[in-house]
Amino acid sequence: MKKAIVVGSGAGGCAAARVLAGSFEVAVLEAGDAFEPFAYRLSTFEPARKAGLFLDERMISLLFPAMRIQKAQEGLVHVTGRCVGGTTALATGNALRYDRFLADVGLDLDGEFRDLAAVVPQTREHHRRWSDLTVRLFEAFEQLGFDPQVTPKFMEDANRCIACGHCVLGCPHGAKWTADRLLDGVPNVTVRTGCSVLRVATECGRATGVWLREAGKPKRFEAADLVVVAAGGLGTPVVLNASGIPTQPTLFVDPVICVAAPWPGARLDAQLPMPFVAQRDEYILSPYFDWLSFFFNGAWRRPAHDIMSIMVKFADSSLGSYDGRRLDKPLTGHDRAIVERSVEESKQVLQAMGVPRSDMFLGTVNAGHPGGCLPLTPAEAESLHNPTLPENLYVADSSLFPRSMGNPPILTIMALATRVARMAAGRFA
Repeated sequence: MKKAIVVGSGAGGCAAARVLAGSFEVAVLEAGDAFEPFAYRLSTFEPARKAGLFLDERMISLLFPAMRIQKAQEGLVHVTGRCVGGTTALATGNALRYDRFLADVGLDLDGEFRDLAAVVPQTREHHRRWSDLTVRLFEAFEQLGFDPQVTPKFMEDANRCIACGHCVLGCPHGAKWTADRLLDGVPNVTVRTGCSVLRVATECGRATGVWLREAGKPKRFEAADLVVVAAGGLGTPVVLNASGIPTQPTLFVDPVICVAAPWPGARLDAQLPMPFVAQRDEYILSPYFDWLSFFFNGAWRRPAHDIMSIMVKFADSSLGSYDGRRLDKPLTGHDRAIVERSVEESKQVLQAMGVPRSDMFLGTVNAGHPGGCLPLTPAEAESLHNPTLPENLYVADSSLFPRSMGNPPILTIMALATRVARMAAGRFA
């Protein structure tokens, strides 16, 4: 049987590996380790937070190694997951399809979304366990004409969800589904952890394997008939650039900012995050408790149970780059105009709930959905293969997105990676 290497075990990597396993012996190389949910009660760290000992967001990796924090030169905080399952292990499990921008370049993924619906559990049944506050927020959105919709969630078993609010720290009850489950019971797939891929090895215009670092030592992992890089929107451009394959300075990150207010007994920190979403012009609004702001932003000094907040996630400009050390991600004037408009609408929601504007405060601007450094064009819509790549090297993650979604990307990444893997298998199986 022919051999394939897949770099990364996140949404794109696992979706691609599942397809390739029908024709290849697949080695999935993951830089992180098996994922473990956050092992501590957050209340344990409340005294340290009050004392101001959490000085820098990057400190979170000391407690939670699966969560990696990087800061852009301009100050924007970026969160990624480094573990089996990738960032899906830290995400809120939103199963939203959002692929209009792919349709704009001529790519129709209807078949892939249908196939995923048969193997990936998705549900809206969580709305039956919403708190009174969540219901009131939904009604406030409706009254303002924001057309909120119940968010479909990736859930293995909705009955296991107790709405503890810890989705982004790892579901402790086995309710949330993560991308590595795509490989359960799939033959011909081996996941190898602790392998940080450095670059792709090539000979005579073909990819033959990868150079990686394992246990602190560089080594070559070769004998590959096909290589698929799905190391994420930040990881993939680093691997490609190190391999002599230039990417573009068109990085987007889907930034987030929360607008919050004191609300005794809100308990949004102990509810399912993003239970519903309002699609606005270039951004979304949704209830969300921002743990990053809670621990590292002085404005969030109140007890967690007494903060109510609305999250803004917006589609930022395709301007930025990452070379493995320096993250360059400025917010343009257009981006800041979106922030201003979306923050105003969030304040309208809180005001409709009876909160005085003088009580409202903002969270830390952060992001977790990078992509766009190898954007698809209409010329590549059929092949899904950038001409700068060796013929048997493919990319299967958000690096291919032509622009920012401003929406949760996991389901769309999996659909795109499924199509990429099918195309690659059709050529090289």
